[in-house]
Amino acid sequence: MRIAMIGTGYVGLVSGACFADFGHDVTCVDKDEKKIAALHRGEIPIYEPGLDELVATNVKAKRLDFTADLSKPVADADAVFIAVGTPSRRGDGHADLSYVYAAAREIAQSLSGFTVVVTKSTVPVGTGDEVERIIRETNPAADVVVASNPEFLREGAAIRDFKYPDRVVVGTSDERGRKVMGDVYRPLSLNQAPLMFTARRTAEMIKYAANAFLATKITFINEIADLSEKVGADVQEVARGIGLDNRIGTKFLHAGPGFGGSCFPKDTKALIKIAQDYDVNLRIVEAVLAVNENRKRAMARKVSQALGGSLRGKTIAVLGLTFKPDTDDMRDAPSIPLVTGLIDMGATVKAFDPVGMEQAKGELPNITYCEDAYSCAQGADALVIVTEWVQFRALDLGRLKATMTQPVVVDLRNVYRPEDMEAAGFTYESIGRPPVQG
Repeated sequence: MRIAMIGTGYVGLVSGACFADFGHDVTCVDKDEKKIAALHRGEIPIYEPGLDELVATNVKAKRLDFTADLSKPVADADAVFIAVGTPSRRGDGHADLSYVYAAAREIAQSLSGFTVVVTKSTVPVGTGDEVERIIRETNPAADVVVASNPEFLREGAAIRDFKYPDRVVVGTSDERGRKVMGDVYRPLSLNQAPLMFTARRTAEMIKYAANAFLATKITFINEIADLSEKVGADVQEVARGIGLDNRIGTKFLHAGPGFGGSCFPKDTKALIKIAQDYDVNLRIVEAVLAVNENRKRAMARKVSQALGGSLRGKTIAVLGLTFKPDTDDMRDAPSIPLVTGLIDMGATVKAFDPVGMEQAKGELPNITYCEDAYSCAQGADALVIVTEWVQFRALDLGRLKATMTQPVVVDLRNVYRPEDMEAAGFTYESIGRPPVQG
């Protein structure tokens, strides 16, 4: 199969490299000529474990290429994937579809022969209808089927998710389109991937419903964590106790500072706006979004309480800035409202993240960036664990205590056991568990 991937962001680059690894001929297209030039040099613009090796292998095998001109790749393609950004539109929270529609117009002008145009970007229900209208209006002679194929990749585990998916959802009712998409994903059949064909609007809805449900699970356990702290229960044991019920499941029941990233905040907002357009109330999703936004800022108050209620003149060390481990993604990261809240309360903030500091500097310019966890903790009145990078899971507690001004740790990811922190002489605050006084 010949595949054109429009967009070399997170979804486009991972998907393109994985399709090439399946044996397809893939050309990734991006308007940013500097990014294309960097990719030709082997420089990967995002951090994703294993992606640099995967790209290099398939470029060397001549199955993967990059260009800023979509005309030839689209003309040659059996399938063209639209994988451009759909950020929240400023002012109203709707998904900004301007990049999707612009891509559709450009694609239409270069189509040759039967082609399946696939929306891989996360788009509101009905976007496929508009993409099809744009293509047919721009090129009435085009022999085209427009399908939806939402992605379900977890940052930090995207390559494995792509190659061993829970399901592959394809939204098309056209038999020719089903055949092409079946051929695109045929290499997965050895892995017994469930290929699920639906109507196009149903596929678009599945993506938003899935993300909203996962965001709801996170927010639910975060609220249970708050109650657990008040009544003296341990939220980690609560989560395990309910997660062992296979109707509930254990995943996404990890209490923390709130969800962030490129998907959950944006997609919950967009789903609420879609519902409002159709005069439907999504009260649960609305509550999830409101609780999550309030929670991220409240984490700064939790740090303040651990230091007696005042941060004026205090130095706070923050470990982890990205929204989750194994990515450099700072989009809607909980660290941003936390750090700005600490600064607003009068604190001086130092921070360390294994891969995300360059990206963080644009969001958080008024803090000191450190070279490792121990230099970050030096002279700090409190240390806050925000992202559960593996590098932070086995810190030398004695060394840490010796370098800090006060032995106070606020663990927003429940990385450590309270009894271990007590034995090491720390005052220790975590999420949904009783505090420890050192």
